[in-house]
Amino acid sequence: MRMSRRAILAAAIAIPVAGTILRPALAQEPVVYAPGGVALGGYDVVAYFTEGHAVMGSETHEIMWHGAVWRFATPEALMEFEMNPAAYAPQYGGYCAYAVSRGTVASSSPEAFVVRDGKLYLNHNREVMALWETDVAGNIARADSRWPSVIGR
Repeated sequence: MRMSRRAILAAAIAIPVAGTILRPALAQEPVVYAPGGVALGGYDVVAYFTEGHAVMGSETHEIMWHGAVWRFATPEALMEFEMNPAAYAPQYGGYCAYAVSRGTVASSSPEAFVVRDGKLYLNHNREVMALWETDVAGNIARADSRWPSVIGR
Protein backbone atom coordinates (compact mmCIF):
# COMPACT_ATOMS: atom_id res chain seq x y z
CA MET A 1 0.00 0.00 0.00
CA ARG A 2 1.46 3.33 -1.03
CA MET A 3 1.05 6.25 1.38
CA SER A 4 0.75 9.84 0.20
CA ARG A 5 3.47 12.30 1.17
CA ARG A 6 1.05 14.08 3.48
CA ALA A 7 0.14 10.79 5.20
CA ILE A 8 3.81 9.89 5.64
CA LEU A 9 4.60 13.30 7.10
CA ALA A 10 1.58 13.14 9.40
CA ALA A 11 2.56 9.66 10.55
CA ALA A 12 6.19 10.63 11.07
CA ILE A 13 5.26 13.69 13.09
CA ALA A 14 2.67 11.72 15.07
CA ILE A 15 5.34 9.34 16.37
CA PRO A 16 6.04 10.50 19.93
CA VAL A 17 9.55 11.93 20.07
CA ALA A 18 10.78 14.04 22.97
CA GLY A 19 10.75 17.72 22.05
CA THR A 20 9.02 17.15 18.69
CA ILE A 21 6.86 20.03 17.62
CA LEU A 22 5.28 20.73 14.24
CA ARG A 23 3.31 23.92 14.12
CA PRO A 24 2.87 27.14 12.26
CA ALA A 25 5.03 29.81 13.84
CA LEU A 26 2.58 32.16 15.54
CA ALA A 27 5.16 34.09 17.54
CA GLN A 28 8.85 34.58 17.09
CA GLU A 29 10.78 31.34 17.33
CA PRO A 30 14.49 31.36 18.16
CA VAL A 31 16.70 31.77 15.09
CA VAL A 32 18.44 28.49 15.95
CA TYR A 33 16.61 25.30 16.91
CA ALA A 34 18.35 24.58 20.20
CA PRO A 35 16.37 22.65 22.82
CA GLY A 36 17.84 23.42 26.20
CA GLY A 37 19.96 26.13 24.59
CA VAL A 38 22.25 23.65 22.78
CA ALA A 39 22.21 23.64 18.97
CA LEU A 40 21.74 20.28 17.26
CA GLY A 41 21.48 18.49 20.58
CA GLY A 42 25.22 18.98 21.06
CA TYR A 43 26.32 17.44 17.76
CA ASP A 44 29.34 18.92 15.97
CA VAL A 45 28.21 20.78 12.82
CA VAL A 46 31.71 20.79 11.34
CA ALA A 47 31.81 16.97 11.47
CA TYR A 48 28.96 16.73 8.96
CA PHE A 49 31.36 18.25 6.42
CA THR A 50 34.62 16.63 7.56
CA GLU A 51 33.43 13.20 8.73
CA GLY A 52 30.25 12.81 6.70
CA HIS A 53 28.14 11.78 9.68
CA ALA A 54 26.80 13.05 13.00
CA VAL A 55 29.46 13.26 15.73
CA MET A 56 28.65 14.27 19.29
CA GLY A 57 30.43 17.42 20.45
CA SER A 58 31.95 18.03 23.85
CA GLU A 59 31.22 20.56 26.58
CA THR A 60 34.95 21.30 26.61
CA HIS A 61 34.77 22.61 23.03
CA GLU A 62 31.82 24.97 22.79
CA ILE A 63 30.96 28.47 21.68
CA MET A 64 27.91 30.73 21.94
CA TRP A 65 26.59 31.84 18.53
CA HIS A 66 23.16 33.23 17.57
CA GLY A 67 21.83 32.64 21.06
CA ALA A 68 22.73 28.97 21.27
CA VAL A 69 25.64 26.88 22.51
CA TRP A 70 27.41 25.00 19.71
CA ARG A 71 29.55 22.00 20.67
CA PHE A 72 32.42 20.42 18.77
CA ALA A 73 34.27 17.13 18.98
CA THR A 74 37.72 18.72 18.66
CA PRO A 75 39.34 22.11 19.25
CA GLU A 76 40.13 22.21 15.52
CA ALA A 77 36.45 21.89 14.64
CA LEU A 78 35.61 24.68 17.09
CA MET A 79 38.24 26.88 15.48
CA GLU A 80 36.91 26.11 11.97
CA PHE A 81 33.41 27.09 13.05
CA GLU A 82 34.59 30.19 14.86
CA MET A 83 36.44 31.38 11.74
CA ASN A 84 33.38 30.98 9.49
CA PRO A 85 30.19 29.89 11.29
CA ALA A 86 27.94 30.60 8.30
CA ALA A 87 29.84 27.98 6.27
CA TYR A 88 28.92 25.23 8.76
CA ALA A 89 25.64 26.26 10.39
CA PRO A 90 22.63 24.30 9.20
CA GLN A 91 20.17 25.96 6.89
CA TYR A 92 16.98 27.33 8.45
CA GLY A 93 18.57 27.49 11.89
CA GLY A 94 18.60 23.72 12.17
CA TYR A 95 14.81 23.40 12.05
CA CYS A 96 13.43 20.61 9.86
CA ALA A 97 14.10 21.74 6.29
CA TYR A 98 11.05 19.91 4.93
CA ALA A 99 8.76 21.55 7.48
CA VAL A 100 10.17 24.99 6.62
CA SER A 101 9.50 24.26 2.94
CA ARG A 102 5.87 23.66 3.93
CA GLY A 103 5.61 26.87 5.97
CA THR A 104 5.87 25.33 9.43
CA VAL A 105 8.56 24.63 11.98
CA ALA A 106 9.49 21.25 13.40
CA SER A 107 12.27 19.77 15.43
CA SER A 108 15.14 18.13 13.61
CA SER A 109 17.22 15.06 14.20
CA PRO A 110 21.03 15.21 13.97
CA GLU A 111 20.91 11.83 12.22
CA ALA A 112 18.51 12.97 9.45
CA PHE A 113 20.75 15.22 7.39
CA VAL A 114 22.17 15.87 3.96
CA VAL A 115 25.00 18.13 2.83
CA ARG A 116 24.17 19.51 -0.60
CA ASP A 117 26.11 22.15 -2.50
CA GLY A 118 28.16 22.87 0.62
CA LYS A 119 25.13 23.43 2.86
CA LEU A 120 23.80 21.35 5.73
CA TYR A 121 20.08 20.52 5.80
CA LEU A 122 18.47 18.73 8.74
CA ASN A 123 15.09 17.03 8.82
CA HIS A 124 12.74 15.80 11.51
CA ASN A 125 13.62 12.13 10.99
CA ARG A 126 14.65 9.76 8.21
CA GLU A 127 11.09 9.31 6.95
CA VAL A 128 10.65 13.06 6.54
CA MET A 129 14.10 13.24 4.97
CA ALA A 130 12.89 10.76 2.35
CA LEU A 131 10.08 13.19 1.50
CA TRP A 132 12.62 16.04 1.33
CA GLU A 133 14.74 14.04 -1.09
CA THR A 134 11.90 13.52 -3.59
CA ASP A 135 12.30 17.15 -4.70
CA VAL A 136 15.38 18.64 -3.06
CA ALA A 137 15.70 21.62 -5.41
CA GLY A 138 12.01 22.48 -5.12
CA ASN A 139 12.03 22.03 -1.35
CA ILE A 140 15.09 24.27 -1.02
CA ALA A 141 13.45 26.94 -3.18
CA ARG A 142 10.24 26.80 -1.12
CA ALA A 143 12.12 26.80 2.21
CA ASP A 144 14.38 29.67 1.11
CA SER A 145 11.30 31.73 0.19
CA ARG A 146 9.75 31.08 3.62
CA TRP A 147 12.84 31.55 5.77
CA PRO A 148 13.02 33.41 8.17
CA SER A 149 9.38 34.57 8.06
CA VAL A 150 8.30 31.06 9.10
CA ILE A 151 9.84 31.76 12.54
CA GLY A 152 8.19 35.17 12.74
CA ARG A 153 11.14 37.30 11.61
